Amino acid sequence: MTKHTGGRGTLILVVGPSGAGKDTLIDAAKAALADDPRFHFPRRDITRPAEAGGEDHNPVDAATFESRKADGAYALCWGAHELFYGVPAAIADCLAAGVSVVVNVSRSVIDQARETFPPTAVVSLSVPEDVLRRRLTSRGRESAEQIEARVARAAAVPVSGPNVFEVVNDDTVETAVARFLAALHDAAELQQ
Repeated sequence: MTKHTGGRGTLILVVGPSGAGKDTLIDAAKAALADDPRFHFPRRDITRPAEAGGEDHNPVDAATFESRKADGAYALCWGAHELFYGVPAAIADCLAAGVSVVVNVSRSVIDQARETFPPTAVVSLSVPEDVLRRRLTSRGRESAEQIEARVARAAAVPVSGPNVFEVVNDDTVETAVARFLAALHDAAELQQ
């Protein structure tokens, strides 16, 4: 980890509904910014096997997750869809060194993150309902009923508060990546 500036790094939370393209955009940004010491992309602990797909993560079982949580290993943690997610506590060192940390999180931890790790920015990904429905259907992971519930939840849970950067992922992957990278750079400017 390289110190960026004399200021504190920005915690950049990436949020959005399932199917919004979070993993795709984070992976593309991680590759594009691999040589940029101003950004760090931590691996999360998830109670999901490595071969289950999705993002590159540290697979842990529920008992290990609970033990690590009790030991203070996570800066942020939450449960969703019968899985548990943990962001490593080591992000605090990156932020203190002036490095911005980019991590996919649940909207449920935004307020805690804002309180604990200022400055915090939120990159909120959104997708038009028809595009989201089509993406979720093509994944083949959920039933039609589950897909409709996810589409409804996406519209019902807006992100608000300070330092929210909206990225609409309704075009090509290249366009979405360019929009996402621009939002990350804008968010990183919030350093204190």
